[in-house]
Amino acid sequence: MRVEIWSDVVCPWCYIGKRRFEQALEQFEHADAVEVVWRSFELDPNAPSARTESHAEHLAKKYGVSAAQVEAMDARLIGEAKKEGLEFHLAESKGGNTFDAHRLIHLAAESGRGGKMKERLMKAYFTDGVAIGERAELVRLAIEVGLDQEEVKAMLSSERLANDVRADEARARTFGISGVPFFAIDERYGVSGAQPADVLLDVLRQAYVNSQMVMAGGDDADSCADGSCEV
Repeated sequence: MRVEIWSDVVCPWCYIGKRRFEQALEQFEHADAVEVVWRSFELDPNAPSARTESHAEHLAKKYGVSAAQVEAMDARLIGEAKKEGLEFHLAESKGGNTFDAHRLIHLAAESGRGGKMKERLMKAYFTDGVAIGERAELVRLAIEVGLDQEEVKAMLSSERLANDVRADEARARTFGISGVPFFAIDERYGVSGAQPADVLLDVLRQAYVNSQMVMAGGDDADSCADGSCEV
Protein backbone atom coordinates (compact mmCIF):
# COMPACT_ATOMS: atom_id res chain seq x y z
CA MET A 1 0.00 0.00 0.00
CA ARG A 2 1.18 3.48 -0.81
CA VAL A 3 0.03 6.45 1.23
CA GLU A 4 0.79 9.79 -0.37
CA ILE A 5 0.44 12.82 1.90
CA TRP A 6 0.14 16.32 0.49
CA SER A 7 1.05 18.97 3.05
CA ASP A 8 3.04 22.13 3.68
CA VAL A 9 5.69 22.52 6.37
CA VAL A 10 4.06 25.73 7.64
CA CYS A 11 0.57 24.22 7.87
CA PRO A 12 -0.38 23.63 11.54
CA TRP A 13 -3.10 21.12 10.73
CA CYS A 14 -0.59 19.24 8.56
CA TYR A 15 1.70 18.73 11.56
CA ILE A 16 -1.24 17.69 13.74
CA GLY A 17 -2.47 15.43 10.94
CA LYS A 18 1.00 13.90 10.63
CA ARG A 19 0.94 12.87 14.27
CA ARG A 20 -2.57 11.45 14.00
CA PHE A 21 -1.58 9.45 10.94
CA GLU A 22 1.47 8.11 12.77
CA GLN A 23 -0.75 7.03 15.66
CA ALA A 24 -3.05 5.25 13.20
CA LEU A 25 -0.09 3.56 11.53
CA GLU A 26 1.20 2.31 14.91
CA GLN A 27 -2.10 0.50 15.41
CA PHE A 28 -2.39 -0.79 11.85
CA GLU A 29 -1.80 -4.52 11.67
CA HIS A 30 -0.07 -4.31 8.29
CA ALA A 31 2.05 -1.21 8.85
CA ASP A 32 5.09 -2.96 7.38
CA ALA A 33 3.24 -3.09 4.05
CA VAL A 34 2.74 0.69 3.94
CA GLU A 35 4.97 3.04 1.96
CA VAL A 36 4.59 6.68 2.99
CA VAL A 37 5.41 9.32 0.38
CA TRP A 38 5.45 13.03 1.22
CA ARG A 39 4.06 15.25 -1.52
CA SER A 40 4.58 18.99 -1.92
CA PHE A 41 1.88 21.60 -1.49
CA GLU A 42 2.53 25.34 -1.05
CA LEU A 43 -0.11 27.27 0.85
CA ASP A 44 1.39 30.54 -0.40
CA PRO A 45 3.59 30.08 -3.49
CA ASN A 46 4.08 33.85 -3.71
CA ALA A 47 5.40 34.27 -0.18
CA PRO A 48 8.77 36.03 0.17
CA SER A 49 11.74 34.01 1.39
CA ALA A 50 11.32 35.71 4.78
CA ARG A 51 8.48 37.82 6.15
CA THR A 52 9.30 41.11 7.84
CA GLU A 53 6.00 41.22 9.71
CA SER A 54 5.26 39.14 12.77
CA HIS A 55 3.10 36.03 12.80
CA ALA A 56 0.21 37.94 14.38
CA GLU A 57 0.50 40.87 11.99
CA HIS A 58 0.56 38.59 8.97
CA LEU A 59 -2.55 36.61 10.01
CA ALA A 60 -4.46 39.72 11.03
CA LYS A 61 -3.84 41.23 7.60
CA LYS A 62 -4.45 37.99 5.70
CA TYR A 63 -7.79 37.18 7.32
CA GLY A 64 -8.90 40.69 8.20
CA VAL A 65 -9.18 39.93 11.92
CA SER A 66 -8.04 41.60 15.11
CA ALA A 67 -5.00 40.74 17.20
CA ALA A 68 -7.33 39.24 19.81
CA GLN A 69 -8.89 36.97 17.18
CA VAL A 70 -5.45 35.83 16.03
CA GLU A 71 -4.60 35.00 19.62
CA ALA A 72 -7.80 32.96 19.96
CA MET A 73 -7.05 31.10 16.71
CA ASP A 74 -3.56 30.33 17.91
CA ALA A 75 -4.81 29.14 21.29
CA ARG A 76 -7.07 26.60 19.62
CA LEU A 77 -4.25 25.26 17.43
CA ILE A 78 -1.84 25.12 20.37
CA GLY A 79 -4.41 23.13 22.32
CA GLU A 80 -5.02 20.66 19.50
CA ALA A 81 -1.27 20.25 18.98
CA LYS A 82 -0.72 19.58 22.68
CA LYS A 83 -3.22 16.69 22.54
CA GLU A 84 -0.94 15.06 19.97
CA GLY A 85 2.24 15.67 21.97
CA LEU A 86 3.33 18.67 19.90
CA GLU A 87 4.57 21.97 21.27
CA PHE A 88 3.63 24.97 19.15
CA HIS A 89 5.15 28.42 19.63
CA LEU A 90 3.14 30.17 16.96
CA ALA A 91 3.82 33.73 18.09
CA GLU A 92 7.56 33.14 17.51
CA SER A 93 7.17 31.42 14.14
CA LYS A 94 8.95 33.01 11.18
CA GLY A 95 7.04 32.50 7.96
CA GLY A 96 8.42 32.49 4.46
CA ASN A 97 8.40 30.71 1.12
CA THR A 98 8.47 26.92 1.42
CA PHE A 99 9.45 25.92 -2.14
CA ASP A 100 13.07 25.19 -1.17
CA ALA A 101 11.93 23.27 1.91
CA HIS A 102 9.88 21.01 -0.35
CA ARG A 103 12.85 20.50 -2.65
CA LEU A 104 14.87 19.53 0.40
CA ILE A 105 12.31 16.89 1.36
CA HIS A 106 12.57 15.42 -2.15
CA LEU A 107 16.35 15.38 -1.85
CA ALA A 108 16.18 13.65 1.52
CA ALA A 109 13.73 11.09 0.11
CA GLU A 110 16.41 9.94 -2.36
CA SER A 111 18.32 8.47 0.58
CA GLY A 112 15.27 7.30 2.55
CA ARG A 113 15.22 10.34 4.85
CA GLY A 114 12.16 12.13 3.48
CA GLY A 115 10.09 11.50 6.59
CA LYS A 116 12.87 12.61 8.91
CA MET A 117 13.40 15.78 6.90
CA LYS A 118 9.68 16.55 6.93
CA GLU A 119 9.52 16.14 10.70
CA ARG A 120 12.59 18.28 11.31
CA LEU A 121 11.30 21.10 9.13
CA MET A 122 7.93 21.14 10.84
CA LYS A 123 9.44 21.11 14.31
CA ALA A 124 11.85 23.84 13.26
CA TYR A 125 8.99 26.08 12.16
CA PHE A 126 6.33 25.39 14.78
CA THR A 127 8.47 24.75 17.85
CA ASP A 128 11.92 26.22 17.33
CA GLY A 129 11.05 29.50 15.60
CA VAL A 130 13.35 28.84 12.64
CA ALA A 131 13.02 31.04 9.54
CA ILE A 132 11.99 28.23 7.24
CA GLY A 133 12.54 30.16 4.00
CA GLU A 134 16.20 30.97 4.61
CA ARG A 135 18.61 28.67 2.82
CA ALA A 136 21.30 28.81 5.51
CA GLU A 137 18.76 27.41 7.97
CA LEU A 138 17.69 24.72 5.52
CA VAL A 139 21.29 23.60 5.13
CA ARG A 140 21.70 23.40 8.91
CA LEU A 141 18.52 21.35 9.32
CA ALA A 142 19.48 19.04 6.46
CA ILE A 143 22.84 18.30 8.08
CA GLU A 144 21.01 17.41 11.30
CA VAL A 145 19.14 14.59 9.55
CA GLY A 146 22.28 13.27 7.85
CA LEU A 147 22.32 14.92 4.43
CA ASP A 148 25.57 15.99 2.83
CA GLN A 149 26.20 19.70 3.27
CA GLU A 150 27.73 20.28 -0.14
CA GLU A 151 25.02 18.32 -1.94
CA VAL A 152 22.34 20.36 -0.18
CA LYS A 153 24.05 23.65 -1.03
CA ALA A 154 24.44 22.62 -4.66
CA MET A 155 20.78 21.65 -4.88
CA LEU A 156 19.58 24.91 -3.33
CA SER A 157 21.71 27.01 -5.66
CA SER A 158 20.32 25.22 -8.73
CA GLU A 159 16.91 24.28 -10.12
CA ARG A 160 17.33 20.65 -9.15
CA LEU A 161 14.10 18.99 -7.94
CA ALA A 162 12.05 22.08 -8.73
CA ASN A 163 10.11 20.07 -11.31
CA ASP A 164 9.41 17.39 -8.71
CA VAL A 165 7.74 19.93 -6.44
CA ARG A 166 5.74 21.34 -9.33
CA ALA A 167 4.72 17.85 -10.42
CA ASP A 168 3.37 17.10 -6.94
CA GLU A 169 1.36 20.30 -7.01
CA ALA A 170 0.05 19.64 -10.51
CA ARG A 171 -1.04 16.17 -9.47
CA ALA A 172 -2.80 17.62 -6.46
CA ARG A 173 -4.83 19.79 -8.81
CA THR A 174 -5.83 16.78 -10.91
CA PHE A 175 -7.13 15.14 -7.72
CA GLY A 176 -9.03 18.29 -6.83
CA ILE A 177 -6.97 18.87 -3.68
CA SER A 178 -7.46 22.44 -2.50
CA GLY A 179 -6.52 22.07 1.16
CA VAL A 180 -4.03 20.12 3.21
CA PRO A 181 -3.29 17.72 4.74
CA PHE A 182 -4.65 15.30 2.19
CA PHE A 183 -4.01 11.55 2.34
CA ALA A 184 -4.29 9.44 -0.82
CA ILE A 185 -4.13 5.67 -0.41
CA ASP A 186 -3.27 3.69 -3.53
CA GLU A 187 -4.93 6.49 -5.53
CA ARG A 188 -8.29 4.97 -4.56
CA TYR A 189 -9.03 6.41 -1.13
CA GLY A 190 -8.76 10.06 -0.20
CA VAL A 191 -8.89 11.57 3.27
CA SER A 192 -9.04 15.35 3.58
CA GLY A 193 -7.95 17.20 6.69
CA ALA A 194 -6.35 16.24 10.00
CA GLN A 195 -8.84 13.49 10.76
CA PRO A 196 -8.68 11.64 14.12
CA ALA A 197 -6.37 8.65 14.29
CA ASP A 198 -9.26 6.17 14.50
CA VAL A 199 -10.73 7.51 11.25
CA LEU A 200 -7.40 7.17 9.49
CA LEU A 201 -6.98 3.67 10.91
CA ASP A 202 -10.38 2.62 9.58
CA VAL A 203 -9.47 3.86 6.10
CA LEU A 204 -6.13 2.04 6.19
CA ARG A 205 -7.86 -1.20 7.13
CA GLN A 206 -10.51 -0.82 4.46
CA ALA A 207 -7.92 -0.01 1.82
CA TYR A 208 -5.83 -3.02 2.82
CA VAL A 209 -8.74 -5.44 2.64
CA ASN A 210 -9.77 -4.16 -0.77
CA SER A 211 -6.19 -4.34 -2.06
CA GLN A 212 -5.92 -8.09 -1.44
CA MET A 213 -6.56 -10.48 -4.30
CA VAL A 214 -9.33 -13.01 -3.65
CA MET A 215 -8.15 -16.46 -4.74
CA ALA A 216 -10.41 -19.18 -6.14
CA GLY A 217 -9.41 -22.71 -7.02
CA GLY A 218 -6.43 -24.57 -5.65
CA ASP A 219 -2.89 -25.60 -6.45
CA ASP A 220 -4.19 -28.46 -8.62
CA ALA A 221 -6.31 -26.23 -10.87
CA ASP A 222 -5.50 -26.31 -14.59
CA SER A 223 -2.74 -23.80 -15.21
CA CYS A 224 0.68 -23.28 -16.73
CA ALA A 225 3.76 -22.92 -14.56
CA ASP A 226 7.46 -23.65 -14.65
CA GLY A 227 7.44 -24.58 -18.30
CA SER A 228 4.70 -27.18 -17.94
CA CYS A 229 2.85 -25.73 -20.94
CA GLU A 230 5.75 -25.52 -23.37
CA VAL A 231 4.68 -26.17 -26.96
